[in-house]
Amino acid sequence: MSEKKAMLEKTNIKNRLDAVREKSSTSSIDVLNEVQSILNQTHKDDQEIVDRIENSDTEIPNQLNFDLLESENIYHISQIGKICIDYRLRFLDSKLYKGDLPYEAISKIKELENKHNTTLNGFKMMAPSKLFKLENADDPLLFAPMGNGYYYFIHKWGSDLHPLRKIMMWPFKTFETFIFTIFLTSLLFTYLVPKGFFMDQNSGTEFFLLFIFMFKWLGGIALYYGFAKGKNFNTAIWRSKFFNA
Repeated sequence: MSEKKAMLEKTNIKNRLDAVREKSSTSSIDVLNEVQSILNQTHKDDQEIVDRIENSDTEIPNQLNFDLLESENIYHISQIGKICIDYRLRFLDSKLYKGDLPYEAISKIKELENKHNTTLNGFKMMAPSKLFKLENADDPLLFAPMGNGYYYFIHKWGSDLHPLRKIMMWPFKTFETFIFTIFLTSLLFTYLVPKGFFMDQNSGTEFFLLFIFMFKWLGGIALYYGFAKGKNFNTAIWRSKFFNA
């Protein structure tokens, strides 16, 4: 019975694997050296990509195999500009980006380079101003230029933008939207003032004069704050590397 039990003993795959390795001519030291060499080369390749992203300041069209491109990842500068203006984002050289670069982005660059047999350069970032190291005059997206105003999307990371960001940033979109917002806000504030508060008799003159006062007051505060903080409209800043331009 004991002999039959021994014959039916389950096979330990790990032990079999160890036995095959022991029969191999490669020593443990050689294996460790080989693994270390592979890890060092991988780290070197990753660091090279990071260096290219951190020092990218020239827009160089990348040579990509169009048969291997995914159309959903191709965007024109006009499409990128519309989103930047609507959500008050910037589209700048990746060297100005000061946020953390996830390893997934590096992996996707390596995958793209191996797939197209090329070296990518001229990286661009789309992100809120606070994520850039801006010169003094929120979820980032990484792009590579393709030429003729087209960019290839590589990777997105971080958290999504606030669902109301587009609405909150609408007043700063253009000078016209700014004035219209001041107009509506002044109108609202004027309606909130009790009728006959300044004059004994309620009249359209009182409302008009009060509205003019509110418009000048709110407009003055907004303009002062804007100039003091060096702010500008979305249409002017989305491709500017300057903090106050």
